[in-house]
Amino acid sequence: MQDYQDYGFHNAAPTHNLSYQLKDLVKLIDKDRNKYILDLGCGNGYLVNYLLGQGYNAYGTDASEKGIAIAKKSNPARFFVQDLSSDALPLPLQEIPFDTIISTEVIEHLYNPQAFIIFCKKQLKPGGELIITTPYHGYLKNLVLSIFNRWDKHMDPLWLGGHIKLWSRKTLTKALTGEGFTITSFTGCGRIPYFWMSMIIKARL
Repeated sequence: MQDYQDYGFHNAAPTHNLSYQLKDLVKLIDKDRNKYILDLGCGNGYLVNYLLGQGYNAYGTDASEKGIAIAKKSNPARFFVQDLSSDALPLPLQEIPFDTIISTEVIEHLYNPQAFIIFCKKQLKPGGELIITTPYHGYLKNLVLSIFNRWDKHMDPLWLGGHIKLWSRKTLTKALTGEGFTITSFTGCGRIPYFWMSMIIKARL
């Protein structure tokens, strides 16, 4: 069994995806409705610390001990290492009634994304919301990648711990609705329409 490959966080700066996702992500969060927010796969904690600074009530977990150590420098009580062998949140978070889970650029790395969606569902209150970002794939973008022979660079199979799932709007919608979620919002971000770098899907239980 292969050990977890730490992403290798070195500082508290926003990850590349948040440079073009943050504005659209925050638009999807309502302070009146989204009272308890959990960022699953929070990395170095940038998003959670940003949300805390904006007055939201947010927590984060990640398997990266390096990432969590960086995150805790700003708000130590808000971050926890997630044990990937466990089907439960870290103990201090288990009694919090989360109504919102955010997961940015995680699901494309997972061998069993269905198990991840079920895990998210388990942590949410009835009527809770799940916001997922992942690299966008669709016919036009995939065609251009093929024409210009960019698949090797795009996927980079030599990247240990890299992307192993290619999601389209259709396939991620199917994965979520299959577990009882209803899609309430879709946003493409980064680049022009249908060549988006990522997509953000919001779904409700």
